[in-house]
Amino acid sequence: MREETKAERQAEIEKAAYKLLNERGYGGASMLSIAKQARASNETLYRWYGDKTGLFKAMVESNARATKVALEQAIRDEAEPLTSLENVAPTLLSMLLGERAISLNRAAAADESGELGAAIAGAGRDTVFPLIEALIQRGLEGRALAAPSTRIAAEWFLALLISDLQVRRVNRTLPAPSDKDVDARVAAAIGAFRKLCAA
Repeated sequence: MREETKAERQAEIEKAAYKLLNERGYGGASMLSIAKQARASNETLYRWYGDKTGLFKAMVESNARATKVALEQAIRDEAEPLTSLENVAPTLLSMLLGERAISLNRAAAADESGELGAAIAGAGRDTVFPLIEALIQRGLEGRALAAPSTRIAAEWFLALLISDLQVRRVNRTLPAPSDKDVDARVAAAIGAFRKLCAA
């Protein structure tokens, strides 16, 4: 199978998985039901993803890909850390408050096994957070930023950017943000972070 065709089929499988996740929760979205919804063979899903946890981990990775790529590019380019954080923040915030992340987090909150939560943490935060730390570390080393530690500064950045917005989206007390909302939130968060961590 050509890579392009495989990528298209994987996108269809992910779409089917999100649909069933929203309808049945993580426990009710079996590999067989996802395969049927996507009009794929159960064998294909197991061959490509290994198991259900592997499929949902791949979905989290896919959802976080644009943020991860932007951060990795900023690190490779040795771009100015604060500017890089400001540039990637809209992508990160839109991803975290988007329908896919919210669907995954709603299902994880109801999943007593903890499998989905672990997949989200491993393929999401545990992948993106070290990249944010790497940018901030460069800022601390170059004395563009000042903070007690790289980890604390990264946590401050995320707290200022996200706060309780994702929780409020998950519990349905906050609507999906517009681009204007995202831009305003990013501007406020970056402004506060600059003041907090000014060298």
